[in-house]
Amino acid sequence: MDSAISIVTPGFRQPDLLKLCSRSVLDQAGVEVEHVIQEGGGPPAPGAWQPDDARVKLTVEPDHGMYDALNRGLRKARGAIIGHLNCDEQYLPGALLRVSRFFAAHPGIEVVFGDAVLIDLEGTPLSYRRILAPKWNHTRHAHLGTLTCSTFFRRSLLDRGFFYPDHYQAIGDAALVLRWLKAGVAMATLPVALAAFTFTGRNLGASEVAAREKAILEREFGTDLARLRPYFVLQHRFRKALAGAYWPRRLAVPVYSRRSPERRETRILSGWRYRWPAELAR
Repeated sequence: MDSAISIVTPGFRQPDLLKLCSRSVLDQAGVEVEHVIQEGGGPPAPGAWQPDDARVKLTVEPDHGMYDALNRGLRKARGAIIGHLNCDEQYLPGALLRVSRFFAAHPGIEVVFGDAVLIDLEGTPLSYRRILAPKWNHTRHAHLGTLTCSTFFRRSLLDRGFFYPDHYQAIGDAALVLRWLKAGVAMATLPVALAAFTFTGRNLGASEVAAREKAILEREFGTDLARLRPYFVLQHRFRKALAGAYWPRRLAVPVYSRRSPERRETRILSGWRYRWPAELAR
């Protein structure tokens, strides 16, 4: 599967959301794709959704948390390009073809970050997130400004040992990006919406665990410039302004939802919709 894309999803007893997630992977046109699902919550309950497509590789086994599950899935993935999609996330139509073409046109780039749309559990668009290439000091002292649902990388990074650090439970994605940055991995952005991120009320990145792990992250990667955090935040916002992150938008967002799990429904995002929802503000 030298030209294929592998998408890895860690699951834990969320069959209804996993169904929507998997459909958004399998309906991608123009690319060869496999969906590797690591389910840590036991076999599906009677009547619950189960994959019936040969492109889905489902493994049901215990794990030691999300990042351990992801690493198990990454070791099974066979594609040349890798993506990580959680159960409560979806790809937008054409996303994987755009990613495949980007990597083909930019052989020196190892990681690409796309934009994302934030939605609620009913599929209603909440906000548009313009994603910038991460910076070392902002990521370690403020927060990771990218989203895993719109991040893709070459499997050559796995060959070099860049798996998720599984001693984290909530912010291992930030630790992995910092390791990429430290190693000089070539990264770029694709300024188009590739994925939808769903607010469920239980997002790990906004949990108390994530807040505690932030201190661990800073100790691991250095606290020497922590006092300059306000400057790094301001610099990040200035970069976002230059990239058009705060412009008004009108965008069609075709997603699966609990109301429409078999076919995408198109919702419209319009206006000045760039903020992170207040209840999960960073």
